[in-house]
Amino acid sequence: MRKIETQMNAAIKGNKNWSNANTQVVTEGSISTVYLHGNKIAKVGDDFVTVFDGGWQSNTTKSRLNAIINEFCNSFTDGVFQKDYQWFIRDNKVVHDFVNGFTFCEYA
Repeated sequence: MRKIETQMNAAIKGNKNWSNANTQVVTEGSISTVYLHGNKIAKVGDDFVTVFDGGWQSNTTKSRLNAIINEFCNSFTDGVFQKDYQWFIRDNKVVHDFVNGFTFCEYA
């Protein structure tokens, strides 16, 4: 995990606003919204993680999403990956096409 992703996850865990380079965490109450280049890529609450591509299915977006998923979901069964230029979501080892707004509802 990249240093910026470690800092991002710490801000989410601490319910704190945080910004560094191209990544920002805005917290309202117990919900943190993560932005990459000003585009929403995730919402994290007490019992959910919702993911978005922010309009850009880039390696950086995927890396930030997986850092969040690895921290707040089950890193062995959940994640975002790419195959043949198409994005997919793995939720409890079940693969789905990537859909903006997909919500992981359980923590590890």
